[in-house]
Amino acid sequence: MSASTPAEANTVFVVDDDAGMLESTQWLLESVGLQVRAYSDGRQFLNDVAENRPGCVVLDIRMPGLGGLNVQEELQKRGLEIPIIFVSGHADVPIVVRAFKSGAFDFIEKPFNEQLLLDSVQQALQDTGDVTGKMAANSDTEALIATLTRREKDVFLPLAQGYTSKEIAEQLDVSVKTIDLYRARVMKRLGAERLPDVTGIAIAAGLLDPVHLRA
Repeated sequence: MSASTPAEANTVFVVDDDAGMLESTQWLLESVGLQVRAYSDGRQFLNDVAENRPGCVVLDIRMPGLGGLNVQEELQKRGLEIPIIFVSGHADVPIVVRAFKSGAFDFIEKPFNEQLLLDSVQQALQDTGDVTGKMAANSDTEALIATLTRREKDVFLPLAQGYTSKEIAEQLDVSVKTIDLYRARVMKRLGAERLPDVTGIAIAAGLLDPVHLRA
């Protein structure tokens, strides 16, 4: 089968070696009407994905045998551009950076907020169905900012104002590690390679005064 049917394009593949997490994630996604295929290891998923092109993949980053980053690499070798939402209970910044540099759609820490995962999956499925729409959004700063989740928007503006991760963490009453994760996600979604790019996007959208950034 060379092309996805509409049903396949909206299928979420979940790959996690933790049986309890796999079952609960499948139940959560199916509870909002999504089609789900569940796998307990990366190799099993790769064997099936050749015949069934998913809309997106929720992929555990640490698994026995073939880990999430290895699965991502194999998909790229096959030329399969599938949005990957990584989940992990052992996330650290170098792994997050590597995942995003390799094209990850999102990275969520376990135990994750259910709505955060659902929002990310819905955005990934939307991107799968409208690649040209995403490209158009990249030329429109307001549309680009609209792709951010609520929590990502909370981080976006102070990041654009030049606040450090520590300062933002204090503002939002969360850990610096959490802010570093969201910071990587915000820059990925906005296509920003440097912090000044984030500032430029905020100014172009009329959210910041370039003369008084922290006003």
